Amino acid sequence: MRDPYIVLGVPKTASGAEIKSAFRKLAKKYHPDQSKEPRAKERFAEVGSAYEILGDEKKRRAFDHGEIDAEGKPRAPQFEGFGFGPRPGRSGAGDFRNFSFDLGGGGFSTEGGSIDPDILSELFGASRTRARSQPMTGEDIGVSVAVPLTTVAHGGSIRVALPTGKTLDVAVPAGIEEGKSIRLRGQGHPGHRNGPPGDVLVTIRYAPHPLFKVEGRDLRLDLPITLYEAILGAGVRAPTLTGEIEVSIAPGTSGGRVLRLRGKGLPGEHATGDLLATLRIVLPNEADGELNALMRRLRDQKPYDPRSGMA
Repeated sequence: MRDPYIVLGVPKTASGAEIKSAFRKLAKKYHPDQSKEPRAKERFAEVGSAYEILGDEKKRRAFDHGEIDAEGKPRAPQFEGFGFGPRPGRSGAGDFRNFSFDLGGGGFSTEGGSIDPDILSELFGASRTRARSQPMTGEDIGVSVAVPLTTVAHGGSIRVALPTGKTLDVAVPAGIEEGKSIRLRGQGHPGHRNGPPGDVLVTIRYAPHPLFKVEGRDLRLDLPITLYEAILGAGVRAPTLTGEIEVSIAPGTSGGRVLRLRGKGLPGEHATGDLLATLRIVLPNEADGELNALMRRLRDQKPYDPRSGMA
């Protein structure tokens, strides 16, 4: 350990009051619960050890006479009778390595017991009292809820069950994005020592829909059509989140073609998405002799290869 006079920043001629004042200032500066200084914990311990020596008149005199070192240990065995000899349960005379403090509660103690209790009370008593009496906000509660796409499209409310057994009706704004959270202030766990309750954080998930798949703000839909609608063209009804609309199928439309229905997706902050309808040609469930005969004539008389460009 360094020279205690250097640690406390006082000259060897300093009075007891000056040493005490220097200790108070440095202990406040380096207290680990409050200080942002580099290596505050080590400096705090060093300051306490230095004051263990210089704050005690006998130990200071022994240090000044060269009888103990900066750690409070005797420099020669003959000085053990000077009043700093080994005590029961201690490792050696004036061994201040037992200096300790409690980082959690701001405590301060040394086995030697030479630090003025009034100083300790002044330095740390007030912070302890504040910590014990300070109100504490209750813990937040996080839940996830599946919201139907129709509610996402139009806005509305949904009932949420909390882990506490309490249920809440949560307002869902139209177009809310999946993964976003809605904060319900004051609905969480109760606070401590008259502190305010915590909040509830409701994370939005989109509930699966039997018809639509979500891609950002767009929706995808498989739209079945008949063979004759594909060949001859037709107007067919297509579902959307706002009700059915009529879609025009051009004559000779192939299966797999995608029709973009603008503005029929999910609302967003800047624009509403689209509905992308993929046409799927569906044949009759039951065998049809006339249809089979027609297809054979088409195969034999007007064959065509839709895969010719894939070679």
